[in-house]
Amino acid sequence: MTDPYEITTDTSRFDIAAIHDFLAHSYWSPGLPREVLERAIANSLCFGLLCEGRQVGFARMITDRATFAYLADVYVLEVHRGQGLARRLVKFILAHPDLQGLRRMMLATRDAHPLYAKFDFQPLAAPQRFMELHRPEVYRS
Repeated sequence: MTDPYEITTDTSRFDIAAIHDFLAHSYWSPGLPREVLERAIANSLCFGLLCEGRQVGFARMITDRATFAYLADVYVLEVHRGQGLARRLVKFILAHPDLQGLRRMMLATRDAHPLYAKFDFQPLAAPQRFMELHRPEVYRS
């Protein structure tokens, strides 16, 4: 049996409307404007999870490809969950040639800590060193 799933970095194969629909309704980017998503994709290293050519998942690394990367917007559609696809997607991302030798990778998650722990992501060792400027309502104004 042929595996119907594939992961690609070819953004021309992405279904931007499907990605936007998911992210604009997610807890981390509610109301995300499509033009903001398009700019984010253009300026990030992106990964599409496709099932028989249809968009069923997505992730992007915001990175300088030299020292730092931030993993964002990771999702797998609910009907495709429970098959190890998120794990497969993260494994693929972390093996990407442009992400080797980086000093630090970070991410934020509300509920996927067990997934990322399998790849050695850990809570911040020194959270007092980190700061943020967070504007959760920026897409609603």
